[in-house]
Amino acid sequence: MKPLCTMTMAALLGTLGTVHAATFKDARFEALQDAGKYTELEQLAQARFKADPADPEASAALSLALTLVDSTDTRRLEAGARQAKLCTDQHPMVAVCHLAAAENLGMQMVNMGMASAMRNAGTLKQSWVRALELDPASFTARVQLAKLYLALPGMMGGSSAKARDLELAVRSSQPDTARIIRAYLAAEDKKWTEMENDLLAIKASKDGAMRKEVREATLQLAKVYLNGNKDLARAAALYERLQRDQAESAAGYYGMSRVYAAQGKTDEATHLLEQARTLSDAAEYPVEHRLGDAYLARGDKLAAKAAYQRYLANKRAHPANLETVRKSMSQIN
Repeated sequence: MKPLCTMTMAALLGTLGTVHAATFKDARFEALQDAGKYTELEQLAQARFKADPADPEASAALSLALTLVDSTDTRRLEAGARQAKLCTDQHPMVAVCHLAAAENLGMQMVNMGMASAMRNAGTLKQSWVRALELDPASFTARVQLAKLYLALPGMMGGSSAKARDLELAVRSSQPDTARIIRAYLAAEDKKWTEMENDLLAIKASKDGAMRKEVREATLQLAKVYLNGNKDLARAAALYERLQRDQAESAAGYYGMSRVYAAQGKTDEATHLLEQARTLSDAAEYPVEHRLGDAYLARGDKLAAKAAYQRYLANKRAHPANLETVRKSMSQIN
């Protein structure tokens, strides 16, 4: 039986920000959602919902936008939850309403204590199960449910066998969906070579949800090679692939900077971090934290302090990283 621990909680909340693939039938909603343009999505959804309050896609799109424009805003999350409930109450047989409900609950769970979050895990699972029942072709619902099964302890419905069943069901019809689930199954068993083989077999995709899953799984594996196995070459190969296939994301640049830092190549690490900080998802990674460290290692205290201050202003910053940055700041004269 899996213990309720921080790692389990991190995996449980790894479903966040991923509702992209084939979420909407409406092409305009889908394009904005896939591109992560949630402000524009909110504006369009508001107009459409006002014109037709019975439109389930407008209702779900509005909930998602309220949830994702700023997931640190409690009032917006609460509004997104109310909208999701309205959507599921009015349209219980529409998958996208349950997707919106799951997304909102997942975001709310980030701000809960461990006990409260785990109490809500069953409701989150039910939302993903219902979404998949209503839309068996949904990449998002299938993958997120599989990840949830792997994260939850057995007494709460977690099961590797259930996750494997989700993979087997689409091995022929959706081979890349099956591969990403197998990658997570391999990670659960610490079979790193199997995980790597499945990730490398996934074709480069323009789909936002698939790209995000590949990115997250690749970062998980590369971190094992970087920190656990001390295999810098394999870590570097994975980060370089992310730079090539997902150049719009800070992930590959940030990751490769960690390899350079481990090799003592401070100038190269600094260069990549400066590139990473200009990209749209840079706030999701401790880029400014590491950039401050790099500048401090080079003796540039002013640049280090500026980077640290930017990181302290990041609403998505991890508390442990914030404490480390504050300590580093206190040492700068």
